[in-house]
Amino acid sequence: MQKRTLGKSGLTVSSIGFGAMGLSQGYGTNKAANEAIPVIRAAVDQGVTFFDTAEMYGPFINEEIVGEALKPVRDQVVIATKFGFKPALDGEKRWSALDSRPAHIKEVAEASLKRLKTDVIDLFYQHRVDPNVPIEDVAGAVKELIKEGKVKHFGLSEAGVDVIRRAHAVHPVTALQSEYSLWWREPEDKIFPVLEELGIGFVPFSPLGRGFLTGRFSADKKFESTDSRSALPRFSEENIKKNQVFVELINMVAKAKGATCAQVALAWILAQKPWIVPIPGTTNIDRIVENSGAANLVLNTEDLKTLNEGVAKLHAEGARYPELYLKLINR
Repeated sequence: MQKRTLGKSGLTVSSIGFGAMGLSQGYGTNKAANEAIPVIRAAVDQGVTFFDTAEMYGPFINEEIVGEALKPVRDQVVIATKFGFKPALDGEKRWSALDSRPAHIKEVAEASLKRLKTDVIDLFYQHRVDPNVPIEDVAGAVKELIKEGKVKHFGLSEAGVDVIRRAHAVHPVTALQSEYSLWWREPEDKIFPVLEELGIGFVPFSPLGRGFLTGRFSADKKFESTDSRSALPRFSEENIKKNQVFVELINMVAKAKGATCAQVALAWILAQKPWIVPIPGTTNIDRIVENSGAANLVLNTEDLKTLNEGVAKLHAEGARYPELYLKLINR
């Protein structure tokens, strides 16, 4: 597996990371620890060294699984986790409150260190921007944790240009994590130039469009109520049918390359900037092998032209989140 450095930070990771969220949240069938740990270790076997989790995935259990799985190879991997929500254990109000108060950030760090079975968090992201707490205070709190040796790098997630600049002025931001894929390219216009200017890496979540861009969903696919995609406008029955045009485009290139749709979608992301590291997630070991293979897939100029010109003519139908959630994160 090739390596990449996230911006100018010096944080070097595998060119394909692993997003662990789906092991315990989001897609309907959560893995028990004894089932999830082998999945993470399979990623290690494929050369993956960059693992993404958060206190809110589960909540809490995801960090425990990641910590246990990576304990034997802790010195060989980079673990990223997140703060910024007020946990609610009833499952109904999990996303009801943002909380990036400095005191809370420090509490989360201490708890995450224990769950991850480690003495340092490699990359600590603010999960979502909290409008009630100045980003300067947030960056200052993480800066203190870095001085204390409990955190190595500071990250942001889904932050805008102004927040990125203000945070970076207090303490260098190592990476921004946001959604990015062939059907969601919004970060390119305003975010990428700032990241390049400041030397900040980019970590796309949902690089496979929450599984849609793999081509495994038929036009009549229906999701169980326990699957978060059942509540996402982009995955309504009507929009799934309309959005198949993205899969058709990707599949055309995949067939020509002797690759899969997932590999093409990930290789396209890698081709955009050398400081981008996608973190596809899966609960399936075969998919880990497949996704890792994208690191070795080279898309030539013609391949990229086909994809870029094709996508430029398409429009993803349906918002990526429900309106209520977009209001919560001020987007």
